Amino acid sequence: MPKPMLRRPQTETKMESSLSASHKQENKQQNAQMNKMVVDRLLRKPRSKAYMEAMTKLDSGGHVHNQAQVDKIINAIREEFPEVEITGIMLGVVATCYLGRPYEVHSLDITGRIIEHYQSGHAMPGGLEKARSLAYRGGYEFVEVYVDCCRAVSSNGSVSVIPC
Repeated sequence: MPKPMLRRPQTETKMESSLSASHKQENKQQNAQMNKMVVDRLLRKPRSKAYMEAMTKLDSGGHVHNQAQVDKIINAIREEFPEVEITGIMLGVVATCYLGRPYEVHSLDITGRIIEHYQSGHAMPGGLEKARSLAYRGGYEFVEVYVDCCRAVSSNGSVSVIPC
């Protein structure tokens, strides 16, 4: 039986396999960055008229106790972004409350599936507080709150990304 003329040292084989694992890890990171870029691009698109109308219904007050209406609004969000799994990245929506004093802003908490109206001085839960002043004084229709930023939506549907 012929013997191999050249033999690879074991250290070289181990080094190749560790490089291969490192390369795979780099590819995963690059794919994750590419996916984030695609999602960011999709979330920068202007909002549709139907979506804008659904968001204006947040302030009607009766939704606080009507889970079916809350679910309709959450479904409108999902329909606006069918390519994106919004549950893991969107915390909620914050907007100026027009119910009158003592209320200042209201929110839709995506995770808790609740709409709540907040008086001035009362903190908002789950990371939504970072959008309060922007929603109340920013001149936007509403602010979408994400884990890594806020997206302020103007009355024409255009979106401004604000790092948080």
